[in-house]
Amino acid sequence: MAERHIRLPLTDDVIETLRAGDDVYLSGEVYTARDAAHKRMVAALDAGEPLPIDVRGQVIYYVGPTPAKEGAVIGSAGPTTSMRMDGFTPPLLKAGLKGAIGKGGRGPEVRKALQEHRAVYFLAVGGAGALLSKHIKSAKVLAYEDLGPEAIRLLEIEEFPVIVCNDVHGGDLLEQGKAQWRNADVLNG
Repeated sequence: MAERHIRLPLTDDVIETLRAGDDVYLSGEVYTARDAAHKRMVAALDAGEPLPIDVRGQVIYYVGPTPAKEGAVIGSAGPTTSMRMDGFTPPLLKAGLKGAIGKGGRGPEVRKALQEHRAVYFLAVGGAGALLSKHIKSAKVLAYEDLGPEAIRLLEIEEFPVIVCNDVHGGDLLEQGKAQWRNADVLNG
């Protein structure tokens, strides 16, 4: 496991070097989107319509931030459960998305699509939204403003802490952790 500092957008060369378990600090621009925005984007793709954002080479952070307090860029901005986006993720990966940030594991179809489309899934720490928001330097609504916190935003992030969960080589940090615990139980049992 390595520590990496990466400037976005993601490139295939960088993605190839990432491994499940790597600590990564992301800087640059990411989009935000949750369930409702994902549903609209996939409906647009299915209808042959353009997306409201260009996802090629980009990362989407699964977050619905709280309103910003006076003088703040954004409110609490912790990750949401990623599996809720599983049905929408493969079409977006096919459209060129290169990464996602959320919490929790991904289903087998998404893990396969990440490998097929050369993309990566990052974990952010759940329950740490107030701390994570300190790494967000600007936020601007770009699309689906009617969705409120679930609107698509463009965030400028600096040294945003994540961990590689699923890499392009088939690595899955959560599955590796489960296997280690099972082995420890057998050895200690």
